Amino acid sequence: MSATLPITLTVNGESVSADVAPRVPLVDFLRETLGLTGTHLGCAHGVCGACTVRVDGAAVRGCLMLAVQADGATVETVEGVSDSGEIADLQDAFHRHNALQCGFCTAGMLMTAAELLDAGGPPPERAEIREHISGNYCRCTGYQSIVDAVEEVAQARAADKGGQA
Repeated sequence: MSATLPITLTVNGESVSADVAPRVPLVDFLRETLGLTGTHLGCAHGVCGACTVRVDGAAVRGCLMLAVQADGATVETVEGVSDSGEIADLQDAFHRHNALQCGFCTAGMLMTAAELLDAGGPPPERAEIREHISGNYCRCTGYQSIVDAVEEVAQARAADKGGQA
């Protein structure tokens, strides 16, 4: 029987304590221990981006980070940012632009796009959007509709703030 380590972290605003095996990836902890299945495990090598979550405000690949490394951290999953309403406009734009099809990559894509949109500054150009989401694979959409959705939200948020649109 392998040893476990105690961890305490904040997940989607709630304190969570658990004993975990040292080699359990964060994505597995979120899915299997906490039942937060919106974050998907695709490649388990950090290549596809389906497991993207925020740890202390930064987008990370949940398959590359061990749960014990998140001890003391604040973790946000797609469920958390969705429930808070933070990405409601982005989710709506994804829906309207048909920027999701099978849905497997969608949670990671939303988390990555939200990171770009939260960066501040003027709305990103299409090339910037493409570059920022380039680490997230989508085999269904061809990315055009995803870029359209992210661009629309970026411009709408800038207009709401009285910035460039």
